[in-house]
Amino acid sequence: MGGSDLFTGTLDLLILGIIEHRPLHGYAIGKQIRDSSRGVLDLEEGALYPALHRLRRRNLVVSEWRRTETGRRAKFYSITPAGARRLADEHDRWRTFTDAVRAVLEKGTG
Repeated sequence: MGGSDLFTGTLDLLILGIIEHRPLHGYAIGKQIRDSSRGVLDLEEGALYPALHRLRRRNLVVSEWRRTETGRRAKFYSITPAGARRLADEHDRWRTFTDAVRAVLEKGTG
């Protein structure tokens, strides 16, 4: 998996995980990722919105126009059943990957 593939897959996983329990608009998705990561993952719109469109084309999310808490119209994204399956699969793969990296790093320091 190349660097851009890793980023794309990770970004997709983050987005699906964020909207797993409730629909959110793009700005709120980006904010939640930034806040949850304590600012380490601060996505630019140039990465977030293309990812949302890609997930929609793959039928992993659906979108609908709604009003935000401040009254402005925004597109809200919800996970689909296919997206939930993808999230579960990718979450398992991510856990395997991070466990492998941890094992290598711990072995290298021991």
